[in-house]
Amino acid sequence: MPKNNSTLILGVDIGSSGLKAVLLDVEKGICATVSESLALYNEHTGWAEADTDEWWQSLCIAIPKLIAKANCKSTDISAVAISGMVPAVVISDENGQVLRRAILQNDARATSEISELSSKLEGLDLLSLTGSLLTQQSVAPTALWLSRNESEIWRRAKLISGSYDWIAMRLGAKPHVERNWAIESGLYGWDKQPISEVISATNISWPELLTPLDPGTPVGEVSKAAAIETGLQAGIAIYVGGADHVLSAYGAGLNSHGDCLVKLGGAGDILAVSDEFFIDPRLYLDAHPIPGKWLPNGCMATSGSLLRWEQKILNGVDLETLDNEAQNSEAGALLTLPYFLGEKSPLHDPNLRGVISGLHLGTTRGDIHRSFLEAIAYGFKEHFQIFAERGLIVKSPKVTNGGSKSRLWREILADVLDKNLTSIINHPGASFGAAVIAGIGSGAISDWSYVDGALEKGEIIEPNGSNKARYQERYGMYLELQTSTREISHKLARTN
Repeated sequence: MPKNNSTLILGVDIGSSGLKAVLLDVEKGICATVSESLALYNEHTGWAEADTDEWWQSLCIAIPKLIAKANCKSTDISAVAISGMVPAVVISDENGQVLRRAILQNDARATSEISELSSKLEGLDLLSLTGSLLTQQSVAPTALWLSRNESEIWRRAKLISGSYDWIAMRLGAKPHVERNWAIESGLYGWDKQPISEVISATNISWPELLTPLDPGTPVGEVSKAAAIETGLQAGIAIYVGGADHVLSAYGAGLNSHGDCLVKLGGAGDILAVSDEFFIDPRLYLDAHPIPGKWLPNGCMATSGSLLRWEQKILNGVDLETLDNEAQNSEAGALLTLPYFLGEKSPLHDPNLRGVISGLHLGTTRGDIHRSFLEAIAYGFKEHFQIFAERGLIVKSPKVTNGGSKSRLWREILADVLDKNLTSIINHPGASFGAAVIAGIGSGAISDWSYVDGALEKGEIIEPNGSNKARYQERYGMYLELQTSTREISHKLARTN
């Protein structure tokens, strides 16, 4: 345990299903972690929202627990940075009050607005400007939807920010937006300037769009009011954090060209490091925290969230039981398309719907569960193929987040991807990356390589030869099913 005169750094991550906070001792490593659950609101088909008050209350609960667990004092904490979902949309008024629930990155309500703006912007090369096309994660269609469906809220809007920037501002930081939130929002170009054509195409009045700041930039101090609520010491330095997938990947040790991370969270993330600027219409692109490096990446709308839905309709059966049953099921017995929230990358189609193909009266619960795990693995394989097409040969991937606790899922991933797979044990995720960023910003950490080997690695799982061949065949069928059901999904989406 750190002594009371230690200098500690606080990192926080706001996720779709939970908040995680860590205290990092630069010399000794992570000395405490705390998690709090968060609710996800899906009150309409395709909607995904979160309550910012719940974010804040969870932070106020987590910090005293964290301090007690680390056996330290609030005065031992010298710096803080926040990470979170991107590009979640938080709408605030002129007094900084949030006007509605946050709209999350996998929300798919603005489908008609996406089509409308895509038509208007047909001649604009958004891919070159932002690293991605206009999709359900773009903020302009969401803003247009708000202006039409919640006009009073939009009229009062004075600031649009992301999840982690909003938490930092609630702590006492000055108004700001972080670089990768800005890029992934589709509102800003690589030069950090708003893209006038996108703003104009919406034909609505916009609040001020702030100039984005880089991770590690100092943005203020914890206020007295925030200190009273959270248990932190007033005056603690606040640094710009970053996107959860970016800081989680960096924290896992993704520093070199070809390094790769698969994240089995609520959504399915995959990131690879490139020394070259990497543009592809099927993927996203983020700036790596290390200057001059890039993170081409993908995010599938569902991963762990599909399993939570499965548990819900099966009356809460635990995942270990489902895994045990699926272990006895034949590989590829069923084919599932995991588009239960539409799909983000690489298809960018919010009107897709989930499909389970091959059901018969002998189908077991284990067959269905295994097909869900396989479906997410096939989605990751699509991303690997895009990397390969573009000349980025990725190394054996690391795997993190809640789904990585499932050995069966890791085995399926290794077989489908035909890659050795290494799990990171107890990876605290983006909260650790945020703490390191605050340390770099404050000067407490002097080298970006600090994260190399900082976290414990688990076993290496090698592909199973017989399953590998079967999954290669099934993957081809998966792509066929994807194509053949697309129009039916679109018809269903238009009528539901």
